[in-house]
Amino acid sequence: MNQDAEHLRLLAIFHYVYAGLTALFACFPMIYVFIGLAMVGGAFGRGDGAPPAIAGGFLALVGIVAFIFVMAMAALNAYAGKCLADKKYYVFCIVISAINCLSFPFGTALGVFTIVILQRPGVRAMFGKPVTPQT
Repeated sequence: MNQDAEHLRLLAIFHYVYAGLTALFACFPMIYVFIGLAMVGGAFGRGDGAPPAIAGGFLALVGIVAFIFVMAMAALNAYAGKCLADKKYYVFCIVISAINCLSFPFGTALGVFTIVILQRPGVRAMFGKPVTPQT
């Protein structure tokens, strides 16, 4: 039981770290926003070879959507870390871990380890879930 609690504590810390890294990498789509706004503002000239302003607007929109999506994932990972530390919302932690598995390599490792730890009978009992007998 003590080992399960320690593993949950470590998983919570790793979720916080992964959320911070995800938030850091969320800043990269802002490059698309700045380039798109520069295209709309005419910073690339108005000659025959200049990109149209509509393309710049679309590029900025794609950057904003990507930024919001990645920041939302960072926030969800941070909240999953809090839920793991508080031993609440078991299903939410499983779902976020499954979504993390799509993000290779760090998210996959974190997601798989989290799912494996959360399937232990002792951990399920900590979350207040019924423990099914092993067959």
